[in-house]
Amino acid sequence: LAPCPSSPNCVLSQASDAKHKIKPIYYATSVEEAKEKLIKVIQSMDGTRIITQDEVYWHVEFTTRWLRFIDDVEFYFPESEALIHLRSASRSGYWDLGVNRKRVEEIRSRFEELARLN
Repeated sequence: LAPCPSSPNCVLSQASDAKHKIKPIYYATSVEEAKEKLIKVIQSMDGTRIITQDEVYWHVEFTTRWLRFIDDVEFYFPESEALIHLRSASRSGYWDLGVNRKRVEEIRSRFEELARLN
């Protein structure tokens, strides 16, 4: 996934700096089961549109409710690791009031809840 710009409106699980760093999503199932759970999470959230969905990379647009800003959320499924790397970034503006970090944490929380239920 691409590095975050210097602006604070991006988070990335592969980032080296604390300002942009966020934990990846770990799973203890097959990658196929993890993808099934993740797609359920994405579809349960408001304002989502899947742009790209291939074997190792997904790109999803999230449109905010009030001002209709579009944020890009990317998921990378490395073949050799049981985790999902994430990147969430605003397309416009400089400061996002922590929206991208909150969104990724919400995705993680919902994913982990589905994993506990199954």
